[in-house]
This record gives sequence, C-alpha cells and structure tokens, in this order.
Amino acid sequence: MALPDHIKQIAARVSNAGRWGSDDQRGTLNLIDTAAVLRGVAAARQGKVFALAIPFDEDGPQTGAIPGRENPRRTMLSVNAPYTGDPADFCASDDAVTMGVQAATHWDALAHVSYEGRLYNGVDASVVDERGAARLGIENFGPVVSRAILADVARVHGVDHFDDGHPVTGDDLDKAMELAGVTVEPGDVLLVRTGQMHFLRAGDRERFANPSPGLSARSVEWLHDHDVAAVATDTLVFEVWPPEDPAALLPVHLLDLVDMGMPQGQLWDLDELAADCAADGQYDMLLCATPLPLTRSVGGPVAPTAVK
Repeated sequence: MALPDHIKQIAARVSNAGRWGSDDQRGTLNLIDTAAVLRGVAAARQGKVFALAIPFDEDGPQTGAIPGRENPRRTMLSVNAPYTGDPADFCASDDAVTMGVQAATHWDALAHVSYEGRLYNGVDASVVDERGAARLGIENFGPVVSRAILADVARVHGVDHFDDGHPVTGDDLDKAMELAGVTVEPGDVLLVRTGQMHFLRAGDRERFANPSPGLSARSVEWLHDHDVAAVATDTLVFEVWPPEDPAALLPVHLLDLVDMGMPQGQLWDLDELAADCAADGQYDMLLCATPLPLTRSVGGPVAPTAVK
C-alpha cells in the first residue's frame, strides 16, 4: 500500500537527506553541537538527578504482540563460584540477560524502519540483513548528551494521563513549551510525557498498549522546524495508536527515522521528573542518554539520566 499523499507531502517538507553529507549516519544528532551540550550543562542548576528508565525485567511492557520482542529475562550463570576451587578464596557470581533491544527503555536506530526500499539519507534498505545493520546501526549514535526539555502534554490538558489515543500535535507542543517557559533551540532533545506509565505501573499491559496516546503526523513539521535533535516518549508505540489514518501504518516512525533521520526513544519513565518540574517550574535539564553501542543493532537499550 502506497503512503497517502498528505504523508508524502510532509516527507518532502522535512527531509534531511544530504543535509550532513551523503555518508552521514547520525541524522539530527548532528545538531547536538558544543553550544547544545553547554546549554544542557547550564541547565543542571539544582543538582537533582532523575533516572528515566523503566525496570528491565520480566514484568515489562511487552505483550507478545511483536514476535520475539521479549521482556528482559535474567538468568544466573554462576553463583559464588570459587575460581581456585576453594570457597575460601576468590568467588564470583555472573548472570546473563536475554531481551529484545527495544523491549524496555530504548532508542530506535535509524536502521529500524524503511519504506519504499530505503532508509535515512537514501540508504538502500538491503543494508539490513540477517547479520544486522551494515549502516545506520545504533553504534553510530555516539555520545548523546544535550539539553532536554520536558513537554508535559498530559499536564497541558489538565490530566494525569490520557485514557484514549490522544494524537500529540504541534499545537500541543507549543502549549507545552508555554507551560515550560522554555524556547527550543537547535540540538535540544524533547521528552514528551503523556502519563501512559500510569497503566504500566498498574500492571495493565494491554491497556498500556492499546489505545495509546503519542506523537501524530501533525507534530513532525514542528520537530523539524525547531531543529530538535531527538525525541522520546513514555509510550510503547511512540506515536498515537491506532493510527489516525488507517491507510498509513506508523507514519511518524517513517517520517522521523527515514526522512528526518531523527532518533526516537520509547518507554521512558517521565513521571517523577514531571512532578518535580511542576513543583519547581524548571522544565529544562541536562540529559545523558547514550545507548549501548551494540554493533549492527537496529535499536539500543538506554538508561537515561536527567539532571536539573
């Protein structure tokens, strides 16, 4: 099924193909320059630290709807094993984790999705095969350290969380920035809170996933026009689900990752941070969110840290 014309028009409008050269593999992360990093450092004014990852365990958000994307499963490899054979000497315990790289808090790599046979920057989608991504893998992200701004869309609408599939638009993001009292600058990272973690904490995985609020195609031009470096949400799907247009499956993924080259994060826990921002009025912060550099991977687990 071909993409609807209105999605193709947005794609042409926001395309960053060639903007940073024909060999570029980082997309809008190139917008994180020295000024953006120092802006983030300057935002760490109070010394408050927030962990933004959900627990990596079997009680995670995956329902089995996506085959193979399993919640993290940890097993012990050894328990107090004596390396010399004498339990009075050096003993060690090791464990292992099996999981989908996008099962918990993560970034999507630019190799994650394609359409019309291409990935970001015109790269042929065939660079992803059974060995992984020969180009545009998560290891190309490099350090992700910049200023982040919380867009508390739920609070803008006067709710703790949405009970429906609310589509987050550019107007919503404008109102969230008015609430934050912050002007987005090139290289900033946007953290979009919908309050969806409410359902995950309640153990309601199905309700967490469907319906789900999230970014809509009507937010993409806003992100492009503000030169946002990356965007993360507190949802499973990232974008509004079910789709606004049945003829366009996950169009925000396509526009963000393929056309703009914009990394997108999912399953970030923003509730504690949001409560603190509402209490003290500071919505900007230093963000450190470098994914695990898994070679040739199409996604990367991350444990983001925000410092206010």
